[in-house]
Amino acid sequence: MIGFGMIFDETYRPVFESRAREPLFSSATGPVEVRLAAVATRTGSRVARFLAYSQGQPATLANFSGADAVTQLLASDVNVVCIATPDDRHFSAARAALADGKHVLLEKPSVLSLAELDELVRIANDRGVLAKVVYHKLADPDHKKLRTLYQDGVLQHVNNGYCSLLEPKSISGGQFAEWIAGRNPATYVAVHYLKLIDFTFGPNWNLDRVSATGQRGLVGTPDGPTWDSVQLQVVYRHPDTREAAFDIHTSWVTPDNFPGYVEQEVQFRFDNAVWTAHQRKRGVELTVENRTPGELKNTPNHHYNATFLEPWGERSQRGYGIEVIERFFKEVAFVEYGGPTHARDERLASMRALHYNDLSADRNCVAIVQALEAILARSVAGVLGSNVKVNGPGAGLTLYEPGNAQPLVLYEGRV
Repeated sequence: MIGFGMIFDETYRPVFESRAREPLFSSATGPVEVRLAAVATRTGSRVARFLAYSQGQPATLANFSGADAVTQLLASDVNVVCIATPDDRHFSAARAALADGKHVLLEKPSVLSLAELDELVRIANDRGVLAKVVYHKLADPDHKKLRTLYQDGVLQHVNNGYCSLLEPKSISGGQFAEWIAGRNPATYVAVHYLKLIDFTFGPNWNLDRVSATGQRGLVGTPDGPTWDSVQLQVVYRHPDTREAAFDIHTSWVTPDNFPGYVEQEVQFRFDNAVWTAHQRKRGVELTVENRTPGELKNTPNHHYNATFLEPWGERSQRGYGIEVIERFFKEVAFVEYGGPTHARDERLASMRALHYNDLSADRNCVAIVQALEAILARSVAGVLGSNVKVNGPGAGLTLYEPGNAQPLVLYEGRV
């Protein structure tokens, strides 16, 4: 692991704990052990507390910290590297791990520019390893059903949509306060919906343009580079030239006493249908004296990640946030142990063809992130209303400012 914060505790830790009790298994690979062997962080303090709390288990966990922690981790006995650091630190760690021949799993957003994406995909191809991205919302049962209905033709021709994801103030003011300066909530969480839209309704359309605005003044100064909320619009073009526009609103300044952990809702409109979903309001409401809505939430999402006492007496922690990480390890196991050595390249190609999580299939999402970051940077500089054209006549990403006849090329290659 590179990074050992909230994301590790919520989703990676349960995977390692369950695999310590029982190995992965498939008919192709047989039993495959998955063990957390090393962690690289800036200070090592969280890992030390984890080891103390778990009474030294796992006993063989190496705790690397400091400026050369990643280098030390890669020199240790690891085969796979999972990167769960702040988004602007993903690239350097992933590049080092892939160059060292490790399979890599990145938290979203994978990277912040297409140039970085190109380099990581090239290194992964050269080294013959997997490079994957965590997009757990694709495994949400409601979202899987949405894609099923669209791909089966029940929902016809998506026209537009609205997505909202609002994080509590404790995220920006507490858990992520160390790295949040100069950042924005859209890059951090809008990518959930960017991938959902791109994967669910694609691939037979083209990303066309990106625009964005937002608000500042709560997390940082009103004229600074740290954003409270962002409103992002993404437009795709269908083969019949009709457009599909999606508005994605994100924030990390929702009151902490909000009844749910995160406020999430979507609406997608089609030629023949409307799909509306609320990720928080799934039928469960809970009130516990002196415990809700702080320690416990009034409207919990038990589908994402929850602890359970199973009917057969076993304690478990599961959900789609955990499922996608375990699925990645199954893909790595299949590449390495799913058949004869001479057929490894064929197995590797089959796992890379899984566009729901392969880094090479992240181009549209990274293009939108790069465009968004550039638009917000221009806003901080006092230039409002910029937009980015995708795959225009001159370049893959071109930023246009109001009143400026000279566009700025962000990425020359085709998206």
